[in-house]
Amino acid sequence: MKTLNVGLRERAYPIHIGQGLLPRAGELLDLRAGSRAVIVTNAVVAAHHLPPLKAALRARGVQADVVLLPDGEAHKNAATLDDLLTRLLELRIERKSLLVALGGGVVGDIAGFAAAIYQRGIPFVQVPTTLLAQVDSSVGGKTGINHPLGKNMIGAFWQPRAVLIDTDCLGTLPERELRAGVAEVIKYGAIRDAEFFAWLEANVAALLAKDSAALAQAIHRSCEIKAEIVAADEREAGERALLNFGHTFGHAIEAAQGYGAWLHGEAVAAGMVCAARLSERACALPVADTQRLVRLVASAQLPIEPPRIPAERWLDLMGRDKKVEGGTLRFVLLEAIGRAVLRGDVAESDVKRALVQASAVP
Repeated sequence: MKTLNVGLRERAYPIHIGQGLLPRAGELLDLRAGSRAVIVTNAVVAAHHLPPLKAALRARGVQADVVLLPDGEAHKNAATLDDLLTRLLELRIERKSLLVALGGGVVGDIAGFAAAIYQRGIPFVQVPTTLLAQVDSSVGGKTGINHPLGKNMIGAFWQPRAVLIDTDCLGTLPERELRAGVAEVIKYGAIRDAEFFAWLEANVAALLAKDSAALAQAIHRSCEIKAEIVAADEREAGERALLNFGHTFGHAIEAAQGYGAWLHGEAVAAGMVCAARLSERACALPVADTQRLVRLVASAQLPIEPPRIPAERWLDLMGRDKKVEGGTLRFVLLEAIGRAVLRGDVAESDVKRALVQASAVP
């Protein structure tokens, strides 16, 4: 097991990464006998991973109730959040009770948001079971739900007490979900670490084959990068926005196609290609760097072209992005592989040309 630390002073917390961690959850989360927990998950995840987690809590003398959420991005909405809050009230969950989010990004985001607002805030921990959640959404305290007019536009910053990443959980992960998680891993190399990007180019096949050593290294480095950025900019006042590389385009794809039609990682993959094409125009990104990104995304068996969306629809959806400031949309772009910048001076004509170019990727 390896442990990273998210350095947020009094809100600092550990990220434990390793194999066989679920059976050690009570010990690693330092739970006390007689305390109470609620495990929030869905039926698909519960079938694989709930028994060892419940047993670990029971062995520690912790009473654990279970709340099942419907599975899928289409259910990451106010209705599901309300149902979860109702169950917490029915169970008479108290302010010192612990909420445990067991699942992928949808479970983690909804459970975390419920923890942020139930009785004005209760403690929670993240136990991510998908690659995407392990490398991205479980770390950093972003919680929330989707709205028909925009993804993740309703939510709160609420840091977990700990993140427990059991890489054994990936053994049951469907191939499509695994590939979607690789998109977020690629993002970290693209924005922050050219050496890691090169490592991914050499090891993407091993990741898709679920090689345990390759996955462990990819997860550790991704979490390391995110922890550094979150510690420097917890509430996305500046540097943390760089973590949204590909997401402005990607969120628009998800909203336009209907939440769940494209997996988040699939939309981010195509979004990164769009952002790279725009980077060529706005930041003089070398074409060779764009080609490397496109090849890596394609090697991960992820989409390299966005769906056909009218230009005005693109602009309308992106105009609702959280990075809009003073009515101006800011884009996360690349100056080179491993070096990202936030730009608010991008011409609309360049955005449209980049979308056309990205849609015609050979």
